[in-house]
Amino acid sequence: MNTLLSVLTGLLLTIGIYAGAKRLYRRVPKVYLSPLLITPLLIIVILTQSGISYDAYNEGAKWISKLLEPATVAFAVPLYKNFQTLKRHAAEIICGVAAGSVLAMVSSGMLAKWMHLSSPLATSLIPRSITTPIAMNVSEVIGGLPSMTAVFVIMTGILGSMVGPSIMRIFRIRGEIARGILFGTAAHGTGTSKAFEFSSLSGTISSISMIMAALFTLGAAPMLMAFLH
Repeated sequence: MNTLLSVLTGLLLTIGIYAGAKRLYRRVPKVYLSPLLITPLLIIVILTQSGISYDAYNEGAKWISKLLEPATVAFAVPLYKNFQTLKRHAAEIICGVAAGSVLAMVSSGMLAKWMHLSSPLATSLIPRSITTPIAMNVSEVIGGLPSMTAVFVIMTGILGSMVGPSIMRIFRIRGEIARGILFGTAAHGTGTSKAFEFSSLSGTISSISMIMAALFTLGAAPMLMAFLH
């Protein structure tokens, strides 16, 4: 019974807070009110104040995390629906995503060295710019800490969504393709949500870029780690 109560508590608490935060974000669409930011903060406060252990909470919450992996299959939908658009702009999308992915990994390595992070933390930082389920798998393969990688991924997504519009204004990025590549490559799922606020095409290109960035990182991260070491 205690196990069942723990499962229900973790599951319902996470879903309830996220649903409320999402409803608030729809009314007041400010980045600092993003459900990805509000939900973990509120959960941390509730757990620390109520005395509920993380292990007890995670008995239910872990099932939400497990749904991330099969949900990744849904990324194939925008690829199928917008195949002709992808075909027309294949060269710029591939070049832009490849350059962005390599830059993200290299800058992560440089940032880790500058901050004198331990080897496991530095390794966990490398795949920060791709979607969470794939980033966690990449982190495990290259010797990182998947749970820390998930934190870095969320921070990257929120930060990318915050500074992305400013970068577009500064560099006068007005093309829908360029906007999609920018958000999808640099800020994965969170950035894709932001890209859809600009246009459907930007959001679709962002989805495609997010998938491609994950594939590039999956292939390049082990080689990059060998080079850094």
